Amino acid sequence: MGETWQLVLDSFWPLLQGALVGTIPLTLISFALGLVIALVVAIMRLSGRRVLVGLGRAYVSAIRGTPLLVQLFVIFYGLPQVGLTWAAWPSAVVALSLNVGGYAAEIIRAAILSVPAGQWEAGYTVGMSRGQTLRRIILPQAARVSVPPLSNSFISLVKDTSLAAMILVDETFRTAQEIAAATNEYLIIYMEVAVIYWVICLVLSAAQGRLERRLERHVVRA
Repeated sequence: MGETWQLVLDSFWPLLQGALVGTIPLTLISFALGLVIALVVAIMRLSGRRVLVGLGRAYVSAIRGTPLLVQLFVIFYGLPQVGLTWAAWPSAVVALSLNVGGYAAEIIRAAILSVPAGQWEAGYTVGMSRGQTLRRIILPQAARVSVPPLSNSFISLVKDTSLAAMILVDETFRTAQEIAAATNEYLIIYMEVAVIYWVICLVLSAAQGRLERRLERHVVRA
């Protein structure tokens, strides 16, 4: 038992370091880029232009219809065969961002559609263009609606980053694999890394709850 606890203590800092310099930055960067992609795709799907709507729908369908692991492998192992070669870290960022974009696009699109049509008319009445109305009136209201599902996507992304270990990205789960292989203590190490992911998600869930309560209070005051 003493050796087991010593192993847990010895491996804790490397695993935590993997989270701080690998998992968390990978999550933040991928989610931020994914939101940009999602907003563009959502607007494409709402544009009413057949070509843009078709491209947006095809993108969402392709992302949601294929596993994230396959997307990672296509980008990291497949694209070099056509001359597009990226290192492991940027490959993971690209794959995760595209994946987030595909799912978040539908969240943002639904949030925009949830805003009453009268809000568009109000913008047009005061002389705003469609773009100005979208930016100044519609998107701020849609943002409040989309916070809960987008927060859930962010928490899911934290766990999804573990797949980046399959293309040798140095993050929490990759560190756990290396420690487990060196010590031959797979159960203990993998249980420990599971607890670390769990704690991270608990913290994020608590932050999500506080953010949602603040938004609810803001809506009530408004």
